[in-house]
Amino acid sequence: MAILRTRYSYRNTGLLVLRIGIGIMFVLHGWPKLIGGPEKWTQLGSNMELLGIDFFPVFWGFMAAFAEAVGGALLALGLFFRPVCVLLLITMLVAAIRHMAAGDGFGGYSHALEAAILFLALCFIGPGRYSLDKQIFPTNKNRATFQV
Repeated sequence: MAILRTRYSYRNTGLLVLRIGIGIMFVLHGWPKLIGGPEKWTQLGSNMELLGIDFFPVFWGFMAAFAEAVGGALLALGLFFRPVCVLLLITMLVAAIRHMAAGDGFGGYSHALEAAILFLALCFIGPGRYSLDKQIFPTNKNRATFQV
């Protein structure tokens, strides 16, 4: 198996598989919340009270649903990658806090916490070569840089 003998030359392929897999899972997880309407958004947004934010629960709930559904799609495409990872990171941290506050135990909050760790790591790693960000916003390694 050539993949086991290389020095991580399939890094970009691995990032593509990770982005598509996690992105699709978040779309499937967030879509019912997004189409749930204001009643569902209010239910989701009321979790912000745990952080002392008790205004506009419909807005916060919509943002959480939007982050999961639309953010998942953008994650899979590798478009606006870092902003999407930050939105998903915040959403998963709030979800983890909600499960902890409800006394759900480690099994109840571990999924959200694991996802938060994943999105934090992806913020540092980037989307990889096979992403729309790399196609639309290419980096120019030959540009002049300011040096002190």
